[in-house]
Amino acid sequence: MLLSGYSFSCLNAAIRTQLLLSPRSVWRKLRLERRAQVLVLVSGFSCLVSKKSLEEVEMGEKRSVFNPSDSGSSVVDQDGSTWSSAKWGQEIPIGKHIFCNRSLNMKNVVAVGFDMDYTLAQYMPETFESLAYNGTVKKLVYDLGYPTELLEWKFDWEYMVRGLVLDKKRGNILKMDRHKYVKVAYHGFKELSKEDKVAAYGITLTRDSFDEPDYALIDTLFSLAEAFLFAQLVDFKDNHPGKFSSETDYSRMYRDVRAAVDLCHRDGTLKQMVAKEPGRYITEDLAIVPMLKMLRDSGRATFLVTNSLWDYSNVVMNFLCGHKNSDGDSSCNYSWLENFDVVITGSCKPTFFHDNRANIFEVDPESGMLLNTDNGTPIPQIGCSSPRLQKKACRVFQGGNVAHLHKLLSIESSSQVLYIGDHIYGDILRSKKALGWRTMLVVPELEKEVELLWKLRDTRKELQNLRRERDIVEDEIHHRNWSLKFEGLHIDEKQKLLSELHKLELQRDNARQHHQQLQRECHLKFHAVWGQLMKTGYQNSRFAHQVERFACLYTSKVSNMGLYSPEKYYRPSEDFMPHEFDILGA
Repeated sequence: MLLSGYSFSCLNAAIRTQLLLSPRSVWRKLRLERRAQVLVLVSGFSCLVSKKSLEEVEMGEKRSVFNPSDSGSSVVDQDGSTWSSAKWGQEIPIGKHIFCNRSLNMKNVVAVGFDMDYTLAQYMPETFESLAYNGTVKKLVYDLGYPTELLEWKFDWEYMVRGLVLDKKRGNILKMDRHKYVKVAYHGFKELSKEDKVAAYGITLTRDSFDEPDYALIDTLFSLAEAFLFAQLVDFKDNHPGKFSSETDYSRMYRDVRAAVDLCHRDGTLKQMVAKEPGRYITEDLAIVPMLKMLRDSGRATFLVTNSLWDYSNVVMNFLCGHKNSDGDSSCNYSWLENFDVVITGSCKPTFFHDNRANIFEVDPESGMLLNTDNGTPIPQIGCSSPRLQKKACRVFQGGNVAHLHKLLSIESSSQVLYIGDHIYGDILRSKKALGWRTMLVVPELEKEVELLWKLRDTRKELQNLRRERDIVEDEIHHRNWSLKFEGLHIDEKQKLLSELHKLELQRDNARQHHQQLQRECHLKFHAVWGQLMKTGYQNSRFAHQVERFACLYTSKVSNMGLYSPEKYYRPSEDFMPHEFDILGA
């Protein structure tokens, strides 16, 4: 907590004494009635801050104007500066903004929770996903009897993106818009023509839901390697049908890939490699610990809920948040636990959010031993007269359910919890729909996407103008065709209309060709195959639609939260319907 001598002197003697004795407990006690004074304390600002400035700080209203030249810079210095530091006030690059779908007043949040994998721990796809891919291929060959040619395959970690859908029966990979219309489709690595797309997904009496069991959703970064491997197998089967038995269809191949992935996780191969050299597989983020400390200093509880078990969670979190020696090494001393009030490992999300039958065990951090509890309350073990209590302030558990968590944190209302994760289904959808938790989705791909959007803003305006031009010309064509069809015209008038019609059709074709070419060029700048993550043509993609529906907030990395006031009122931009755009100039 930053504390200037002048701002400290502005508090009365009783508060000063209590702050010196126990700053965090006093914060909780004085949070409502002393909010203005404490905010001055946290930010390090002078007590002479004007009322307007203080309101801006409290409500988080200080807005930055994005400068493209700053897009690659970091607001967080190597010392881990956050909003609460004296250095606060620098512009936040647009790639690090927190975007709001639903109003969220942080004053109402008493506990902030985090997932671990791909949320706090951002894995490097070029190393981690390659490790997962190679392990899966070996399981397919050596355990499931697939051809040895697979061992020569390579993984392109940049090819697949989130939000895709795998058609297990047809061997297709699809990208859809928010209405579930297929816009981009590949069979293996071969792009389907418009006619093939319509034949497979457009001519039906009932709309396909594109859900399990016939389809698989690629909605996590963990799934990219298996999606790429599935596409490779589809191509290989089409080109070498004799290498597979008659029973091995596309659906069977997908099930085998999933089984091989599960084998890799079950035998611990991946986690052992990460534990041996975490810096090779996990991106170090020096801003995580300052962000967690700021949240805790603001009086909020912090918790971790992860599906990973204790041994692996301890290695990863120690790398990210543990105390490091002068050589930059962090031995497993459990120091990272000081950043949390409760840690729940082996949570089995998403069932964690709705299964009330799961037992919760306390974990002894040093031995990894599981201790019986009575719904989280320590109980004596057989042969002991009193329960074994953890010495750490943070208690570690395995299993359980959300009711246990609410009890441990004294949560009175689900809306008081903000949970941050990377998985639309496992973290965000279930926690919001089943509980009413407030949610933040971490989308690592977002940082580069919004920066590229900024650079292409003139191109997008040109596309809008070309689209309007096409609409105007097409209306003129329709009107002349109508005149030729229904009006009794003299031969000269008819010839004149036909000549005008011909010119308009050429103008329309040129505008359409230019528009389509420019749109495709813009599309491919985001990704050479799948284009912009959040768009499919002019429509939001299915992934964007899910983000909009289920995530109150979304951002590129979890530590971006440290760039904003812990008391901030997040407000969404105004919604516009099509009839409002031209009127309001949206």
